[in-house]
Amino acid sequence: MSGHSKWSSIKHKKAARDAKRGKVFTKLIKEITIAARLGGGDQNANPRLRTAVAAAKAQSMPNDNIDRAIKKGTGELGGGQLEQVSYEGYGPGGVALMMDVLTDNRNRTVSEIRFMLSKAGGSLGESGCVAWMFRKRGVITIEKSAAEEDKLMELALDAGAEDVVSDDETYQVLTAPDTFSAVRAAIEAAKIPMVNAEVSLEPDNTIKVTGHQAEQVLKLMEDLEDHDDVQSVAANFDIDEEEMAQFSAA
Repeated sequence: MSGHSKWSSIKHKKAARDAKRGKVFTKLIKEITIAARLGGGDQNANPRLRTAVAAAKAQSMPNDNIDRAIKKGTGELGGGQLEQVSYEGYGPGGVALMMDVLTDNRNRTVSEIRFMLSKAGGSLGESGCVAWMFRKRGVITIEKSAAEEDKLMELALDAGAEDVVSDDETYQVLTAPDTFSAVRAAIEAAKIPMVNAEVSLEPDNTIKVTGHQAEQVLKLMEDLEDHDDVQSVAANFDIDEEEMAQFSAA
């Protein structure tokens, strides 16, 4: 499994904890707002907004919250202007990091991210320093209890997916960015519930991290994901299954 897939597995477990703390809603509201600002408030004409709203509903976000976020994005409601920014850098052991951010104060956010990276033994890099190591890929996460693997595989591949991989608890349907919407629609039509569905960055190659370095990388990833302004983080690390299990159980 790639570093991306392993981190997705950890995030699946982490999401339940985050939901209780309200962090999931904060990030989803920001994504809905920026999607509506960039592409308009019509979900039928705005695939990014449609994806964001579907993710919010999957987390049982009230419709009123979704509507307010859309109106804030289209300018019907006031509020601070959000800016979409991508940062690149390095973590412990030279692990490459890509961070997608939505912020109303770029100076504050970049200062906080730089401090977090420095504290972990990493550094913030210049634009383009690691972006070439990653490519976009659609990832749809489904709990194993929600579908049979053979049927899901057939459905997903027929709809245009590249592959279906699994870990202990979930299946991950992998797609090219341009077939992501069609594959997600096919899964929705089959009434298979999704834990998460997004187009994210995946590394072409990974760096092996072990021991204390692995612990540092995983802690940094979780800290970055916990930051209210950070929408997503991609990294090119690989880690032993046993060490990942120890972290997940912590």
